[in-house]
Amino acid sequence: MAKYTPKAPVGPRRPPSQTWGPFIRNHLAGTLAIDFLTVPTVTFGVLYVFFVLSLERRRVLHVNVTAQPHAAWAAQQLVEALGPGAPPATRLIRDRDRVFGKVFDTRVVHLGIRQMRTAPRSPWQNGFAERFVGTLRRELLDHVIVLGPRHLVRLVRAHIAYYNEDRPHMALAGDVPCGRAIEPSSAGRVVALPRVGGLRHRYSRAA
Repeated sequence: MAKYTPKAPVGPRRPPSQTWGPFIRNHLAGTLAIDFLTVPTVTFGVLYVFFVLSLERRRVLHVNVTAQPHAAWAAQQLVEALGPGAPPATRLIRDRDRVFGKVFDTRVVHLGIRQMRTAPRSPWQNGFAERFVGTLRRELLDHVIVLGPRHLVRLVRAHIAYYNEDRPHMALAGDVPCGRAIEPSSAGRVVALPRVGGLRHRYSRAA
């Protein structure tokens, strides 16, 4: 019977839709990623670090610390991240953590930003944020004992300054997120300038 059944007309095939990874890579400009990470303290408490990452230049726009995360607090951090000097934002990648409640969603809508929630148990869909978390742990948190919120926010913000202004990124062809001028060899010998209390260094030429 199959050979007598009329066949559908063959037309041009529709191009396949983009999968998640290529879509994100093609829309880095205007896309933000946010996430929380937990940090234990010397007294066995738990602190939460919240950050806002601009994907276009891998630049961390904002970071803060709290012991009690909630939707209104997270929404306010996002507003502060998008202050003067921040790149325009149209998309936001986040996971489905319950801390991002209705208050957060309403604030994001008022900012004119489209939210893109990752699928359950799919941290790879927020890969840029996950890689930053790994960097922060390897380069800072694995080497310190946190005393409390003030101590942690001071450490993390010092590392963010280093990350944005001094740390080269392979994805940026060796540049830093905030941009850095190329120093010719004639500028002098290479010296190491301590950053983050000496845990990290900026290598520069000095006459």
